Amino acid sequence: MKALTDDDYVLSADERPLGALYSRNARSVIERGFRVIRSQNWVILVSGFFEPVFYLLSMGVGLGSLVGAVDGPGGAQISYAAYIAPALLAVSAMNGAIYDSTWNIFFKMHFGKLYQSMLYTSLGPFDIAVGEISMALFRGFLYALGFTGVMGLMGLITTPWALLLIPTSVMVAFGFASFGMAITSYMKTFQQMDIITFVMLPMFLFSATFYPLSVYPAPVQWIVEAFPLWHGVELMRQISIGAFSPATLVHLAYYLVMIAVGLAFTTRRLRALFLR
Repeated sequence: MKALTDDDYVLSADERPLGALYSRNARSVIERGFRVIRSQNWVILVSGFFEPVFYLLSMGVGLGSLVGAVDGPGGAQISYAAYIAPALLAVSAMNGAIYDSTWNIFFKMHFGKLYQSMLYTSLGPFDIAVGEISMALFRGFLYALGFTGVMGLMGLITTPWALLLIPTSVMVAFGFASFGMAITSYMKTFQQMDIITFVMLPMFLFSATFYPLSVYPAPVQWIVEAFPLWHGVELMRQISIGAFSPATLVHLAYYLVMIAVGLAFTTRRLRALFLR
């Protein structure tokens, strides 16, 4: 694998639009990421895809035969499998982004010492943040593409609007990845990394993934509505049947803000850690 050197980057700190933060060369980080992927076992790469698929098959088909039709967005009657499938698509995008932006970053940061080496070149923290988050988005995109294909095979795609599920999944992955890298920068041990799983599991179970938000008492609903996954779940459900409302814009705005804040957060953390 080719090492990163100063000869690969032509902009000095004075020539960069953001000074020491950004050299407009995130593609070098992305290219390195794809070289690593080519040398990896693809089974490991796609392993996180299967969990939501198994949930869809077991609960959507098995439990769905007992539940029958349920109320979807706008009050439309849909099958239980069609109700949980978009939610599990959001979960699949989240899983791909979180895995790549947490455990992968943790190893590179504390064992590979990769980012220190990168920052010895003319790369800036924002280049690294954009590059690594882009790789997390690639993983989220693969999961979304595969899961959408499963939905199609099961006959759960019934409207052309469903084509928007894939780019929306990438946006959901972007939101989680932008925060995942920054949060991981605070983790020092493998035991601390378990905190991420501890947070993700209840968010997965209680973000109206398998049943409507209305089953909760009002105070609990307010908490759930603050979860980023809930906004992704609701947005996916609306897109899956083409039932849009003013809330659709709220869900979109939530992720746009999440992405912007997450990128700024990650860049600031990398700068604080490695450019003292």
